[in-house]
Amino acid sequence: MDGYIFPLIVVAGFIAGFINTLAGSGSLITLPLLIFAGLPANVANGTNRIAVFLQTAVAVNRFRQSGTLDMKRGLQLTAPAVLGALVGAQIAVNLNEQVMEKAIGVLMAVMLVVVLVRPKRWLVGRPEMLLKRPGWLQLSIFFLIGIYGGFIQAGVGIFLLSGLVLGAGYELVRANAVKNLIVMVSTFFALMVFIVNNQVDWLPGLVLAVGNMLGAWVAARMAVEKGAKFVRWILVAVIVVSATILLGLSDPAVDLFR
Repeated sequence: MDGYIFPLIVVAGFIAGFINTLAGSGSLITLPLLIFAGLPANVANGTNRIAVFLQTAVAVNRFRQSGTLDMKRGLQLTAPAVLGALVGAQIAVNLNEQVMEKAIGVLMAVMLVVVLVRPKRWLVGRPEMLLKRPGWLQLSIFFLIGIYGGFIQAGVGIFLLSGLVLGAGYELVRANAVKNLIVMVSTFFALMVFIVNNQVDWLPGLVLAVGNMLGAWVAARMAVEKGAKFVRWILVAVIVVSATILLGLSDPAVDLFR
């Protein structure tokens, strides 16, 4: 791997860490870059998890210090996501990635409408839902999201935010804190699967992690200071860009696995 690529990886990591912490889909930046740097697609997919894990650890610590993180309920929702992530990581090489990209793009387009049409739900949440233990429907949703996150990291944060706001009752800032907790734990277990299968390249992974962690620290601080309205508009922008890329409407289109 050429030396000039490492500064690019750090910069891309910073941008991805910032986006991932406030919304998701930062891996749409880092995965193609790792592949461009010479890593096989499956190794890039595994290597990217190093940065995501360390990035979310930084964000979780920042949210915890600010009192934003609901640790108890977050761990309850993390358990099914971890099980799903293990399943997703195991089947990562067996699904049709092109079809998945298109399906995710359509889902993000639908999600964009929901975010724009019902802004109050995202800004205020539904506090009464937080008083109840997560039901089977909620646990099933996070298990399915975990499968996707185990398969490919890109976009999982957006689906988690939707589940946490629409399905669990959080407003966006607290949802972001719990989202980072879920991603941190589930990514750790998915990363173990990739390590066991020799699909992790540690040097570019750790270099990428430096940028991701810096981006996560800045983003977590901004989320707490600026509140849910700021996070919502970041989310809208990320969904638009992600849906455009995954539906193949961008020029050039980003292709994660070809």
